[in-house]
Amino acid sequence: MRKEYPADVLAGGLKPRREVPQLTADVGLVVEERESGFCGAVLRCDPDVVHLEDRRGAVRLFPLGHGFLVDGSPVCLVRPAPPALSSTLRSASGSTYVRDVRAKVAASSRIWVEGIHDAELVEKVWGHDLRVEGVAVEPLHGIDDLAAAVREFGPALDRRLGVLVDHLVPGSKESRIVAAVAASPHVLVVGHPYVDVWQAVRPSVAGLERWPDVPRGIAWKVGVCAALGWGDDTGQAWSHLLSRVRGYGDLEPSLLRSVEQLIDFVTDSDFVTASLPT
Repeated sequence: MRKEYPADVLAGGLKPRREVPQLTADVGLVVEERESGFCGAVLRCDPDVVHLEDRRGAVRLFPLGHGFLVDGSPVCLVRPAPPALSSTLRSASGSTYVRDVRAKVAASSRIWVEGIHDAELVEKVWGHDLRVEGVAVEPLHGIDDLAAAVREFGPALDRRLGVLVDHLVPGSKESRIVAAVAASPHVLVVGHPYVDVWQAVRPSVAGLERWPDVPRGIAWKVGVCAALGWGDDTGQAWSHLLSRVRGYGDLEPSLLRSVEQLIDFVTDSDFVTASLPT
């Protein structure tokens, strides 16, 4: 028996298992999920999940860990380390957080939005900025009578008015209503292309690749809740969605751009509407 087997039966017989390298899931890193073949760039990283966006804009969520390839080689994706603490804090909008400041008494200038959900979303992301500047956001509950409401408000140099409009695209009902508003250097109307402000929240925030298509003639919120099995309480569904919005990175760029323009307009006397791109 001693002649049949070497002293160490494992000597030279098995190679040590190769360790798969760990790689932090930094934003912009392009990886492939091995099982599905989905290839995309890291969009965001949650505690246990990575959000990947492919070149067509589709977003999918995958558990962190093993099962990914980079340049054909297996890697283990891990969550990036939290950023180092800084003396400069940022608000949800990305602006510098102003410490120990009391909200100003609301100035005479205003920002109008179409509905309660629009107002709540603006407050969630830009609330700190607006309190520092003393700007109030008020819901219009629709813009059918926008021209009359603007005349009643009486815009002036020290009483500016900014209006955020949903679905402001060429040929829409909203675009025709806005066109009827008398031109004034003290009024700025901007918008976003989405039928409802819910769509201005990135679908990945709700764990979706894209928002469902809703047939014409069905209220967008109602159609989305039905398609996703969220029930018929749109208010409760919105509260859940809003609770998952953490900051400006969870919103679509078109909404970010419009709200920032409105805040600049009502707080900066040197801001003129003529300077905006058409």
